[in-house]
Amino acid sequence: MTPFKSTGWQLHPGAASADATARLVDGGQLRVVFLSPTLARVTWLPATGLRQPRTWSIAPPAAREVPWEGRERLSLAGFERPAVTADPTPAGAGEPPSLRTAALSVQLHGGPGQPLRLVWRDPVSGSVYQADRITSAYLREARTGLVRHCLERDPRDRYFGLGDKTGPLDLHGRRLRCLGQDSIGYDPRHGDPLYKHWPFVLTRTPEGLWTGLYHDTLSACTYDLGCEHDNYHGLFRTLEIDDGDIDYFLMVGRSPAEVVAQFVALIGGTHLPPRWSLGYAQTAMGLADAPDAQQQLERFIDACGEHRVPISSFHYGSGYSSRGRQRYVFTWNRSKFPDPEGINARFQAAGMRLVANLKPCLLDDHPAYAALREAHAFIEDGSTGEPVVEPYWDGQGSHLDFTRPQAVGWWQQQLREQILAKGIDVGWNDNNEYAIQSEHAFSQGSDQPLPMHRSRPLHALLMTRATFEAQQAWLAEQGRDEAVYTVTRAGPPGIQRHAQTWSGDNTTSWATLKWNIRTGLQMSLSGLFHVGHDVGGFHGPLPGPELLVRWAQACALNPRMVMNSWKAGNESNLPWMHPEVTPLVIAAIRLRYRLMPWLWQCVERASAQHLPIIRPTFFNWPDDPQCFEDGDEYMLGEHLLVAPVVHEGERRRRLYLPQLPDGRDWIGFHDRQRLRAGNWHEVDAPLDRLPLFVVEGAELPLAAPLGDALPRHDDPVSEILRF
Repeated sequence: MTPFKSTGWQLHPGAASADATARLVDGGQLRVVFLSPTLARVTWLPATGLRQPRTWSIAPPAAREVPWEGRERLSLAGFERPAVTADPTPAGAGEPPSLRTAALSVQLHGGPGQPLRLVWRDPVSGSVYQADRITSAYLREARTGLVRHCLERDPRDRYFGLGDKTGPLDLHGRRLRCLGQDSIGYDPRHGDPLYKHWPFVLTRTPEGLWTGLYHDTLSACTYDLGCEHDNYHGLFRTLEIDDGDIDYFLMVGRSPAEVVAQFVALIGGTHLPPRWSLGYAQTAMGLADAPDAQQQLERFIDACGEHRVPISSFHYGSGYSSRGRQRYVFTWNRSKFPDPEGINARFQAAGMRLVANLKPCLLDDHPAYAALREAHAFIEDGSTGEPVVEPYWDGQGSHLDFTRPQAVGWWQQQLREQILAKGIDVGWNDNNEYAIQSEHAFSQGSDQPLPMHRSRPLHALLMTRATFEAQQAWLAEQGRDEAVYTVTRAGPPGIQRHAQTWSGDNTTSWATLKWNIRTGLQMSLSGLFHVGHDVGGFHGPLPGPELLVRWAQACALNPRMVMNSWKAGNESNLPWMHPEVTPLVIAAIRLRYRLMPWLWQCVERASAQHLPIIRPTFFNWPDDPQCFEDGDEYMLGEHLLVAPVVHEGERRRRLYLPQLPDGRDWIGFHDRQRLRAGNWHEVDAPLDRLPLFVVEGAELPLAAPLGDALPRHDDPVSEILRF
C-alpha cells in the first residue's frame, strides 16, 4: 500500500473559523475542518475526485433531512463552524502547526518528507484524545482501491460501537466487518457481520476521555481493533475501506453521553414513534405460512383474549404473500387469506395495530416484474442494462433500486393499495441487506451511477424512508394526527430517523439470551436506541418453559418487545405455549405495561436529548471502573437497573451495583430492600421475578388499567413510587 505523502500544510484563517489543508504529492488533498468546539472533520480529496460525492447519513440539526438524491458530501451547511485559532508559527523547536477551539486541538504533522499525521488533544490538560499512527496513517492501494486509516492504540483503550456486534461490549482485540448480511442463526458471541453497516467507534482512553469516530462511507469496512501486529509500527488499530473515500468525523467529550449525543445529532436524531409501538407485539411466521392462515389468526386473536394477554400489535410475517416458500411482495394469497380486510378489522377491534412484512426483491415470476423491468426500476448490470438476477427466497429475483424515482413511486403506491388500504398500519422493511454478488451491479445514483459495493446499505435506508413517508402521507390524508412507526432490519446511520430495529434472526439458546443483551446495548452505544430481540429465539428449536420465561423477562423492558419465530413444522413461540409457565410469561408482559410511563419518558428523552433508552451501567457511571466488567445487567434510563437471569436453573444471581453520589444506595423494586452501592451482591431471582433495582431517591411513575381491563400502552399513571 502507498502512504499519503504531503508537500506540507496550509492553514486557512477565516472570519469566523479556520481550517487546514495538506497538499499531497499526487495532486490530492487532506482537509481538516472544525464543525463545533468538540466536532471536527477530516476529508481526503483525491486528485481524481471523490468516489462517492454524496452522503445520505449526515443530517445536522440545522440541515434537517437529507435530500432524496443525497447531500453534497463537501457541504458544511447546518454546522456551527466555531471560532478556531490557527497557529502556523511553531511554539517551540520542532512543533508542528495546529488548530484549536476551546475544547479540542489538533497538531498537523507531515511536512515535506514526513508522514502525514494528526494528533488530537484536550487543550487544557494536554491529554491525547486520538493520534494517527506515527509511521504511516493514511494509505491507499491502487490495485483494489482500498484505503486505510491507522491510529495509535493503547492496550488500556476500550472500544465500543459498530452497531449490531456480538460478544462482550469492549471490542478491543477483535477484527470486525461493517457489511449488512442476512445472518439467520448467527453465533451470538462470535458471529460477524450481522445486519447493519455502522462505521462508528466509541473509545474511552486510559485517562477517561471519550471520543467518537465516524467514517462516513457506504463501502464495506474492516475494523482491526488490536488483532494485527507489525514490528515496524508499534501498537495500532486500523480501518480498511473497500474502494471508498476517507471522510471521517471526530467528536470528543468527558462522558459517553456527550459523545453519543453528538453522533446522533450529526446523523439526524432519533424519530419519536407512537406510544402503541412500545407495547408487547407478537409475530409468528408459522401462523401466516399455514394453509389455513386466516383461521389460524382468528384463533390467535381468541386465544389472546382467553389468556388475557396484554398486546398492542401483531406483526404479519411475509406468509400473507407466500406461495410455498416463495414470497411475492405486495400480493395476497387469497387461498390462505380469503378476506384480508375482515381479519385485519378483527385485529384492530381487539386492540392490536398491524405491521406487515415487506421485501425489496421481486421474484422473476412476480406479476409486476415485467413492467418494473421495462421501467428500469431494478438494480441493473452496468454493462448490459438488464436487471441483475440472483437467488432469493427459493427462487430467482431482482432487487428494486431505491435511488430511482420510478422504484420509489411503485413501492409507495403498492404500500398504499395492498397494505394501508387493507387495514394495516405499518410496513416492516425486512430482508433488505442487498447482498448482491454481481461485480457488475450498479445503482442509478444521482450525480453518477454507484457500483453495488459502494451503495449496498443505502437501499435499506431509502427503502425505509420510502415506507415511512408513504405512511406519513396516508395518515395525513386520513386526518389522523399520529406519529409514524416503521421497522427495518438493515441499514447505515440514518435509519434511526425513521425506524426501529432489532438484532435479527437469532437462535433459541441460553447463550443467545445472554449475548443478545450485549448486542442490544452495543446498538444503543452506537446511536440506535429503539432496539430489541426476538423473544424466545427466531431460529432453531422451540424454547423450553424456563428459557421462555427468562427471555420474556429479559426483553420486557427493552424498547422493542416482540415474540417472533420461524420453527420447523410451523410451530410458533407463543406466550401460552407452555401452560405450566404461561402466568409467568404474561406477568413479564404486564410488568412492561406497568412501567410504561417510565419507559415512555426514556423514549422521549432519546428523541429530545439523544440519550440511549437502555444503557450499560458505565454509561451512567463512567468513573466506576467495575462498571466496565462484563455483566448481564443494564440500565433503563437514569434510575432503573434491570438484572435478567440468563443461566438455566439459576434462582439467585450475583451482580454489581454501581457507586452512587451523595452516599445513596440501591433499593430493590419488588421488596424495597436496601443494598449498598459500589458493592457486589447475591440477590434472589426466583423464576417468577425479574430482578430490578432503583437508585435511592428516584421516583418511578407506574400505570394501571381501569377496572378489569387488560393493560394498554396508554393506561394512566396510577401511582408514583418513591425509593
